[in-house]
Amino acid sequence: MARELNGTELVSFIKERQAKQVRMIRQAHGIIPRLVILMTPNASGPSGVYVRMKQHYAEDIEIVVDIEVSESSEMKNLIARYNEDVSVQGIIVQLPIDDPSLTDEIVNSIAPDKDIDGLGNSAGYPSATADAVNWLLAGYGVDLVGKKIAVVGQGRLVGAPLTAMWRASGYDVMPLDITTRDINKELQKADIIIAAAGCPRLISSEVVKEGAVVVDAGTTTENGVLIGDVDDAVRERADVMMTPKKGGVGPLTVALLFDHLIQACLARITRA
Repeated sequence: MARELNGTELVSFIKERQAKQVRMIRQAHGIIPRLVILMTPNASGPSGVYVRMKQHYAEDIEIVVDIEVSESSEMKNLIARYNEDVSVQGIIVQLPIDDPSLTDEIVNSIAPDKDIDGLGNSAGYPSATADAVNWLLAGYGVDLVGKKIAVVGQGRLVGAPLTAMWRASGYDVMPLDITTRDINKELQKADIIIAAAGCPRLISSEVVKEGAVVVDAGTTTENGVLIGDVDDAVRERADVMMTPKKGGVGPLTVALLFDHLIQACLARITRA
C-alpha cells in the first residue's frame, strides 16, 4: 500500500489552534466570525458534500456560516449586499454554478478582503485548495526543490492557481491539460503529480514513475459516489506516497478556508 498523505491528520492540529483564535476574537474584540456561502439550487453532489463539510467544521470552532441558495443571475446583488455588511468577513461562491459563463463576473465582484477562497482576480488570499495542497506536502516533508512537478488540469480552483504559485516560487512545474499532446509521456517524467482534472481514473499506475508523490485533488461522481482522477491501482504500490480516497486535500482545503477567514477577522481588528 502507498504511504499516505493524510490531510485529516494535519487538520486536527490546525483546528485546535483556530478554535483558540476564534475564542480570542469573540471574547477580546466582540467580533463573531461569519462566512456567507452562495450556491445555486441545482448544485452538484460534490458541492453539497463540501458545503456540509464547511458547516460542520465551522460549528466546531464557533464560526457562523450562512448559506444563500440563489440563481447565478442574482448572485452579484447578494454579493454587493454582503460586501457592505461589516458583520461578514468572508464570502465564497460554491462552484460550479448553474450558469458557468457568469463565474468570472460573479467571483470578481467579491470584495478582495472578503474573497477568502481566492477565486477573484484581485483576491486578498490565495486559492484555498491550492494552499491546502502546499500545506499537505509541507506537512509531510515533501521537498519541491529540484523536483519535476506535473499539475494535471488547469482549472480555477486548483490547477491554475497552484501552477502560478509554484512557478512564482521557482519550482519546475509542468501544467498539463486537455491540450497536452501526450499527457502520459509527460506524466512519466514527473516526481510529483497533482491531479486536478475532474476526470475519473485519468491517471493509471503505468504512467506513475517509481517513488512518485501523488496528490489526487480531482473529484467527480459516478452513481452518487465520489471518484478521483487517479486509478486505485496506484494506491496499491508501496513505492508511492499518495493521498487516501477520503481525507486527503478536501479536509485541509476547508481548514485553510477558515484560516483565511480568521486572517480576515484579525486584519479588520488591526485596521480598527
